[in-house]
Amino acid sequence: MQAIPTTNQTRAASTRQLFSYPFRIFFLSMTVLALTAIPLWVLEVTGTVHLPLAMPGLLWHQHEMLFGFLTAAIAGFLLTAVCVWTQTERTHGWRLVLLWLVWLGGRLLLGLGEGLPDWLVQGVNLAFLPLVMIDAGWRIWHARQLRQLMILVVLGLLWAMQVGFVTGLDMRFSHGALIMAMALISIIGGRITPAFSMGWLRQRGRDTSAIRMVPALDMAVLASMILLMLSLVTGWQTITAVLAGIAALLMLVRLYNWKGWLVRSEPLLWILHLSILWVPVALILLAGSLTLGWPSNAWSHAAGTGAVGCLILGVIARVSLGHTGRPLVLPKGMVAAFVAIHLAALVRVITAFELLPWHSGIGISSLLWMGAYAAFLIRYTGILASPRPDGKAG
Repeated sequence: MQAIPTTNQTRAASTRQLFSYPFRIFFLSMTVLALTAIPLWVLEVTGTVHLPLAMPGLLWHQHEMLFGFLTAAIAGFLLTAVCVWTQTERTHGWRLVLLWLVWLGGRLLLGLGEGLPDWLVQGVNLAFLPLVMIDAGWRIWHARQLRQLMILVVLGLLWAMQVGFVTGLDMRFSHGALIMAMALISIIGGRITPAFSMGWLRQRGRDTSAIRMVPALDMAVLASMILLMLSLVTGWQTITAVLAGIAALLMLVRLYNWKGWLVRSEPLLWILHLSILWVPVALILLAGSLTLGWPSNAWSHAAGTGAVGCLILGVIARVSLGHTGRPLVLPKGMVAAFVAIHLAALVRVITAFELLPWHSGIGISSLLWMGAYAAFLIRYTGILASPRPDGKAG
């Protein structure tokens, strides 16, 4: 007779499953960070508590959203996708554990490291993204997939912004990192959003000819983003405003070419289109902040909470289903989560323009953000910690 697994054995099996593929542990970890860092930041900024942070509170908040939350999402998605692109063995087991521990160490050192040597806090935090790039870059190089190298270029620029930020504590570099985050959205979103939309339409026997992908336009957007980042960091305000306007216009043309309204009945698709729309919104708000005196935190939250926060939730909701061999059907409550995350971004931008009282605005926005990611944690933890139903690796 086969022995019935004990509770400890079952738990161990689930824990091992989390380290069987990069998306599992990193999607779960970044969700936990999203649910803890935001309320801690609100408590810190309102003076309710004093946290033993290794850098000033506002800078800690910016760093954790950009180089904690975002980079975990990048690691989970890229290190999973690159194995499919290059047909190479995935990073898993003890190698993945070590990589995850570097990421976790960075979070703990920044959150609890008041008084610790700068070299220790900075060194651990600056180590993670290069390790991800080395893992992905080795596979891309050996597969001779030069098309993927542009992702590594943007990640390299993102890391350069992190170096400038943690060593100089200069917000110019956090703003530059936001631009590079949107550049990455432009690349990845530009591949998956129209492709997924056309696939969905084909499955239903509908015409896909209206959806267009123009490689020259894609490259123009990326080039404008890189130039925008360089201009923003160097402080050329007029040039920055012009480049922001150009990049916004190019992104709007791309979105029009993708015809998002054709897939409006599918939440796993409209979340992608609507999230990427925050990119040109953020760029327009950036231009307005430089030329019309609009609040600078309006564009940064449109980019961070809107473009980054919304798109990540949409992508992880889909990837977690597809790569665990499950039907692409959203679990109960996730449509409400998609709505909540967009409302969180909208409320935060409105608050920046003082159309809502500051305390009320950040409170409402934070609760909506937490509600959205709590829904993912509740509905997807079991999926991420369980083997594929078909028995395959994933």
